[in-house]
Amino acid sequence: MESLKEKKLNKRETYKARLKPYEYYLKEFETLDFENLGEGDRYYLQDFGIFNTEFLEDEFTIRIRVAGGRIELEDFIALAEIVKEYDLSIILTARCGIQLHDVYADDVLEIWKKVNALSSLTTWQSFGDNVRNIVTDVYDGLLEDSRIECYPFIRQMQEYIIQNPKYVGMLPRRVSIGISGNETNVTSFFANDIYFALAKKNGFYGFNVYMGGKNTETAQDADIFLQEDELLPFYKAFLETFYNHGSRYSRSKTRLFYFIEEHGMGTLKSLIAEYYGREFENAGELLLQKGGFREYVQLRNGQYAYCYQTDFGKLDTNEMLMIAEFAKEHEAQIRFGMDQNIYIIGLETSSVPFSSKANSSTVVACAGNLCPYAVWSIKGDTKYLPLELIEKHSIYVGFSGCAKGCGRHRHTDIGLIGLKTNNFGDVEGGCRIFLGAEHTYGKSVSRELFSMVPFPHLKSVVTLIIDLYAAQGLKDFEEYSARVLRFYSERFLGLWHIANLERGTKVPLPIFEKVLTIEEEKKLLKETFPDFELIEDDFFKTLSAKAKELWTIEGKDPKYKPPIKRTSFR
Repeated sequence: MESLKEKKLNKRETYKARLKPYEYYLKEFETLDFENLGEGDRYYLQDFGIFNTEFLEDEFTIRIRVAGGRIELEDFIALAEIVKEYDLSIILTARCGIQLHDVYADDVLEIWKKVNALSSLTTWQSFGDNVRNIVTDVYDGLLEDSRIECYPFIRQMQEYIIQNPKYVGMLPRRVSIGISGNETNVTSFFANDIYFALAKKNGFYGFNVYMGGKNTETAQDADIFLQEDELLPFYKAFLETFYNHGSRYSRSKTRLFYFIEEHGMGTLKSLIAEYYGREFENAGELLLQKGGFREYVQLRNGQYAYCYQTDFGKLDTNEMLMIAEFAKEHEAQIRFGMDQNIYIIGLETSSVPFSSKANSSTVVACAGNLCPYAVWSIKGDTKYLPLELIEKHSIYVGFSGCAKGCGRHRHTDIGLIGLKTNNFGDVEGGCRIFLGAEHTYGKSVSRELFSMVPFPHLKSVVTLIIDLYAAQGLKDFEEYSARVLRFYSERFLGLWHIANLERGTKVPLPIFEKVLTIEEEKKLLKETFPDFELIEDDFFKTLSAKAKELWTIEGKDPKYKPPIKRTSFR
């Protein structure tokens, strides 16, 4: 039972009860003084794609939704011109959208109007308590195993909620939706609140439904199969259910995941069924395969797609115009991927006259210090990663600047969260490391390996992780997670890596067919590293002490070059 205190509406719901976001837009938006905003203004503005905080009161972010990652070429060019005219910073998001940063108060409304005048773009409901940008596989409708093209459904879903007064900012919390009609997917969709996954039943292609995912949890199988014509009715029924029955009290417990955790999947399905008006079919056969990165992909019509790897989502106007000019010349299409890269679709040959900006094919990074919540520069601080080794072994890395997890660090092979600390001497910061998600099929999220690794030691630690994986000779890191990592406890895995780091060794983990007990793990440590002593026979105390001993930097370490002071990406 919730306490009376928890039963109080959270702060955002209190504002909504006084004035609905759409009414705020009609009454206040055009006359706002963007240099003097109140707390309520900041909440409301998110529903229209505008983000600002008290401690950066004259700088704004504008987020743009790009349905399914498909952008019209003319809009791509127009956006590049807007970025150039106002001297903005621009990044691609991990939901196939766009963020404009360094927008100053005097320019917010003017830029906002210019963006929303573009045919394939809108800022509406891209932040806040809304259905966020709906994503699909970047090769939607293009491959031999593309069974259902999802973009028409995505457009219908978006049109249903965009500028609908009932839904603008009025959901209990954000809802992220992923849908794929491809058997092979470039990225996983199990971090979404709802994932419509390609399936087959009774000879018909359709979708199995998964619900309750988020950046730190995997969506669960709802045991529902939807035929194509049932998708939109289900979507509408779900929205009504979440709108009417989702929690509006403790803000930390308002995501769909917590509704399922408290009431169960069965209750959620029953509520949706009331609005849906018919019985659900049980799930069909899931059609899902892990896809890998390829710079060029041949499409089923014989043409090619090229992946331009951005600087971890960061773009500049010269890049945009170069890509646009090439796409226009070849009558090609531009799409954004969830990997923050740009895909040029419809080329006659597998060649382009330029090269990618970075090796970012398997690394997803959040906005970093362009976002006020991040504590370090994600884009710049990728220099602390062994990028060539990551690329060589196709390791999927999620890079988040804070615990909100926009880099999906719990849904990748190796996950990182940026942190600040003074526990290791004269270091500016570091990161928490997570390891071992079985993310393609949504079987598990990653687990914490180290609570903190200072920047100067990050490359050596990640290199060791990859070296120990490579020594097993398995097909990919997910197989390593499934066949090796999952049989050990988190603390043991941390100690095993620490022991190797202390000794400069690369002793791989033995493969077992069962989960080891703590006593079995202690015996294995002693047999493998005879001089490795546990403190008070305790894994946690030993890991904390040895990490501090290994990584503390006293004063100015001659081996450590402090990072350049972080600035905007101008």
